[in-house]
Amino acid sequence: MERKEIRIGLIGLGLMGKEFASSIARWCHLLDNGPVPVLAGICSKTKSSWGWYIQNFPGLTVKTNDYKTLLESNQIDAVYCAVPHNLHEQIYIDIIRSGKHLLGEKPFGIDKTANENILKTIKAHPEVIVRCSSEFPYFPACQKLIKWLEAGRYGQLIEVRAGFHHSSDMDLSKPINWKRTVEINGEYGCMGDLGMHVLHVPFRMGWKPLSVFADLQKIAETRPDGKGNIVPCRTWDNAVLTCKSTDPKTGKDFSMVVETKRMAPGATNNWFIEVYGTKGSAKFSTHNPKAFDYLVTDGKEQGWTRIDVGSQSAIQSITGGIFEFGFSDAFQQMIGAFIQELTGNGASHPFRNVTPEETRWSHELFTAAIESHKTGRKIELL
Repeated sequence: MERKEIRIGLIGLGLMGKEFASSIARWCHLLDNGPVPVLAGICSKTKSSWGWYIQNFPGLTVKTNDYKTLLESNQIDAVYCAVPHNLHEQIYIDIIRSGKHLLGEKPFGIDKTANENILKTIKAHPEVIVRCSSEFPYFPACQKLIKWLEAGRYGQLIEVRAGFHHSSDMDLSKPINWKRTVEINGEYGCMGDLGMHVLHVPFRMGWKPLSVFADLQKIAETRPDGKGNIVPCRTWDNAVLTCKSTDPKTGKDFSMVVETKRMAPGATNNWFIEVYGTKGSAKFSTHNPKAFDYLVTDGKEQGWTRIDVGSQSAIQSITGGIFEFGFSDAFQQMIGAFIQELTGNGASHPFRNVTPEETRWSHELFTAAIESHKTGRKIELL
């Protein structure tokens, strides 16, 4: 039986565009009988970026440097958009108005106003499915942690710590790029670029921050521009947000610490979540991606137990359960969750992509964090 194809257009052909294209090119890796995503169109103003796609995807029907041409094509059903933050508002709005489904990159707008405008457009087009990219919760060991959380095995929450640590900017001779430029990356800095990844699981558990006290750092004040000049770095390198939240399972308040760091010595690309409760605690980190760690509170002394989780993904794959699971697999699983929603099978997936409403919560938090840092006060969120 021939499977239906969902024709995908890419806007933005950089690192994440290639990851997306590679993921759908190996869709046979998944043991799933639903529709198959195929790459049908590409768009980038930088024509030199087209070559890899044309070479590896000879069936492309749309190749353009104008994203509106891609949106006007009847050969495209959905769009994955990976462009700098300052371009999100207009391009995302145009995609939604065109009737194409959208999987977009975080933070879904350079600031709170841009995000609000995107969400207004989504509300006006309920027929279009719009989701935000976030890959790391799809690691099997993290999926195990999520099920543990959903079962409420922690009892009453004491503290949640979630973060994303890089050391990518520890090299002070590294030339500046758009993520260090306020006009392109936005005033949020590292929060806008990394924060939605960190907040995906907490928000899905209903742990919306009620207040925030923020410590933001600009560590590298200048960087070379690659042209022989030294220029200012005006975005935040690191952010630690101490929040108060309420657990809907118990109605009790708890502390939540959210960390986004681009200068974290020793960390290459470490995403983590740690949950501490009165009855039990659990943690997961991509530093040790096969490990699900948990403990049961029993008496005065407790010890951690580690389960070595293999490649047992939410959408089953051809990979044996004893083997390792990596970022490319998580990326493919994220796309799989999106495809299931497009075909009306979203309820069957245990963990959906980030919703537009969750991106709104993130903008409320980051905006309040900037105010907190400027004033030195804890900021209450409505």
